[in-house]
Amino acid sequence: MTSSSDRSPAVDVQGSKSYEIRTYGCQMNVHDSERLAGLLEEAGYVRAPEGSDGDADVVVFNTCAVRENADNRLYGNLGRLAPKKASRPGMQIAVGGCLAQKDRDTIVKKAPWVDVVFGTHNIGKLPVLLERARVQEEAQVEIAESLEAFPSTLPTRRESAYAAWVSISVGCNNTCTFCIVPALRGKEKDRRPGDILAEIEALVGEGVSEITLLGQNVNAYGSDIGDREAFSKLLRACGTVDGLERVRFTSPHPRDFTDDVIAAMAETPNVMPQLHMPLQSGSDTVLKAMRRSYRQDRYLGIIEKVRAAIPHAAITTDIIVGFPGETEEDFEQTLHVVREARFAQAFTFQYSKRPGTPAATMENQIPKQVVQERYERLVALQEEISWEENKKQVGRTLELMVAEGEGRKDGATHRLSGRAPDNRLVHFTKPDQEVRPGDVVTVEVTYAAPHHLLAEGPVLGVRRTRAGDAWEKRTAAAAAKPAGVMLGLPKIGVPAPLPATTGSACGCD
Repeated sequence: MTSSSDRSPAVDVQGSKSYEIRTYGCQMNVHDSERLAGLLEEAGYVRAPEGSDGDADVVVFNTCAVRENADNRLYGNLGRLAPKKASRPGMQIAVGGCLAQKDRDTIVKKAPWVDVVFGTHNIGKLPVLLERARVQEEAQVEIAESLEAFPSTLPTRRESAYAAWVSISVGCNNTCTFCIVPALRGKEKDRRPGDILAEIEALVGEGVSEITLLGQNVNAYGSDIGDREAFSKLLRACGTVDGLERVRFTSPHPRDFTDDVIAAMAETPNVMPQLHMPLQSGSDTVLKAMRRSYRQDRYLGIIEKVRAAIPHAAITTDIIVGFPGETEEDFEQTLHVVREARFAQAFTFQYSKRPGTPAATMENQIPKQVVQERYERLVALQEEISWEENKKQVGRTLELMVAEGEGRKDGATHRLSGRAPDNRLVHFTKPDQEVRPGDVVTVEVTYAAPHHLLAEGPVLGVRRTRAGDAWEKRTAAAAAKPAGVMLGLPKIGVPAPLPATTGSACGCD
C-alpha cells in the first residue's frame, strides 16, 4: 500500500510510553534509526533504559535485507517477543527498513502479533501508524513506493553530541548482481548542496565537530542534479564551515571516483586522510559478473593517486569471497590487489545469496568449504598487512578526538580511546585532567596491534572543545531525566566502519 500524505503529525501519547529501537545493517539504517527516535520522542515517547530487551511499550525493528539469513534473524527475534507482548496489554511491535520494504504483507502473516510494517520510504509515518493500529486494533501495513520526505527533514535524536551523520543522497543507480539495496532504496535522489550545508552549519552550532557525509554511493552525488563535480565541490564547501574540524564520507564507488575528488580531499584541511573504497574482487572476470564497472588496473590506479596526494591516508575496503564462478585464479587476483593496495583494514565477507538478486540464481555456486578456506587465507593475509601498516604508526604524534564507548576494556586498563585523523582507533593513558568525549588530545603512539594502537606514555596535550561542552551538557540533561536515556543502537561516537560481521559487503553502505 502507498500513502499520499506527507510527514505524520505528532501523536498525543498518554503517559510516558517507552520505546526501544533495534537496528541491523548499514550506516544508512543507523541514521534512519536516529530519525525514528526523533519522531517517537516528538510524539511523546521516551527511550527505554539500555538493556531493556523487549520490555519497552513499543519495540521497533529497523531491518536489513542484504544477508541471506536476514529474515530468519528477524522472525526469530519476533518470536521471542511474542510471549512478552501476550502478557503485556498495549505493547506494540513495528518492523521497518529494507526487509519490511521487501516482504511487506509476509511479515504479519508469519508474525501476526506485529502491529506496524513500514518501508524505507515512509519512516515519517511510524507514530501515526502506531496510533492507528492501537485505535483500530489491527495491523497496519503501509509501504510507500517512492520517497515521501527526505530523511533529513524529519526530527532526529542523534546518538552522539560531537559527531553526526549527514545524508547527501538516498538510493542507488548501480545494478550490482549481488546487491538488493537499489530495489529497496530506489534510484538515487540527491539533496541540494545548500540544504546539506545548512544542516552541517546547524549541527556545528549545536557543538558537533565531526560529520560523515552519507550516501549509498556517496561520490555519485550530483548525478541527480546534473553536476559531475558536485561531490568535490561539496567537500571544499565543508572546508569553509567555521568550527567543523573533521569531515569524512562513506561509501564511494570506484567507478565515480574522479581526480577532482582526490584533489579536494588533499587540499581541504578538515577532510580527513581516510578512504573506504569497496573492492569486492580483484578479478576482472568476477568484477564483470558482479556488474562492477571498473577493473583491477582502474582500482589500483585510484589507490596510487590517493597515496601520492595524501601519503598518510588510511585506506579500507570491502571484499566478497566465493562469488558464483570464482576460480582459484580469480581469488589469487584478489590476494594480489590486497598485497598491492596494503589496506589498513578490510571488511571481508563470504558470499551469501540475496533473494531477488541475479547472483542468487547464477550457475557455479561455490561450495561452502571452498569459500571458507579462501576466506581464512584472505583474513590471514589482511591481518598481517594491517599489523605491518599499524606498526608504521609507532612513534608518530597524533591528535585524537576522544570517543565514547569505543574502548571495551578502558575501565579495566584505566585508558581512554579516540580516533586519529585517519580513523585508526587509539587507546591512550588517562590524563590527570578531565577529558570528555569530543575533546582533542595529543599523544605519541607506542605500540601497534592489527586493529588498534596504544599510546602508553603521558598525554602531550589536551584541548577542550565546544564538542566536549555539548557532550557534557547532554550528559547532564540525560542524568536529570527519570526515565532511561540509552537507545538500543550501536554507539556512533566518531562514525567508523561497521564490524565485518554486520556489514553488507555491497559497497553501498
